[in-house]
Amino acid sequence: MKNSSKGYLWSFASIIAVSNVYIFSKAVLNEVHIAQFGLYWFGLGLIWNLIFVIKTCKWSTIANLHRGQYSILAIVGILEVTATTFFFTAIHTIENPSVTSFLGNMSPIFVTILGITILKERFNYIEAIGILLTLTGAFIISYKGSASLSGMFINGTGYIVMSSLIFSFSTIIAKINIKKIPPALLSMNRAFFLLLFSFSMMLVFQKSFIIPSGAMVNIFIGSLLGPFLTVIAGYNALKYIEASRNSILGSSKSLFVVLGAYLYFQMLPKQHQLYGGILTVIGILLISFGKMILREKKN
Repeated sequence: MKNSSKGYLWSFASIIAVSNVYIFSKAVLNEVHIAQFGLYWFGLGLIWNLIFVIKTCKWSTIANLHRGQYSILAIVGILEVTATTFFFTAIHTIENPSVTSFLGNMSPIFVTILGITILKERFNYIEAIGILLTLTGAFIISYKGSASLSGMFINGTGYIVMSSLIFSFSTIIAKINIKKIPPALLSMNRAFFLLLFSFSMMLVFQKSFIIPSGAMVNIFIGSLLGPFLTVIAGYNALKYIEASRNSILGSSKSLFVVLGAYLYFQMLPKQHQLYGGILTVIGILLISFGKMILREKKN
């Protein structure tokens, strides 16, 4: 199989998995505290990742990591803890998970901006239009109709903006080092840091380690899809195909989340939120195509 075909398959697997993460995590967070959620979600996720590492990653690769690579793993781990905390807080706060997904489409904007400032990538008018459309769509989705700044946006908008921004830093660092550190190890590192943080928060908030059985079932399924399959598939997609092509495919995740939210919660976004969401998807496509056009001009 060609590398590009492998990349597209990994990307599609990541899209399906992450779409379901919005649904299952929302169902769990409706029942338990975010610290309880994180403990079991990332605890199981670490187990799945550990099994995968044992099966696919040579221990010599881990043993031969140098100090700089450990530093990279630590930095990525801390960024992922911060971004993921904001992300799941947004899912808990925003009523409809499909709205959270549409707002999360701002992430490619930050990746593009960081690519320009850190990786010295070029910028063209197609990307500029894509950024403008995505920001416009995000504004339409989150706007409540109030003239005051404090009541202008729906609750949780700030969380998803911060999550997207920090995830973008993590993505750039991972992309730079993806050939030096195996994707399976990056995924396991993320799950470990998030589990450690969640356990600490359990102690801080003095939460019970006993949770409802229904929540545990959703966590079991979601942990396979989220901290394991989504991350493994996402990193492997970056290994085989360009980040821009991966973004094009990834823009479809919001549509899967809309379908999942309707089937699981009988919930649809409001009409203006759906229009705004479509604008964010179009914006991502333009940003991604803009990158591809630039790359072709260089060649």
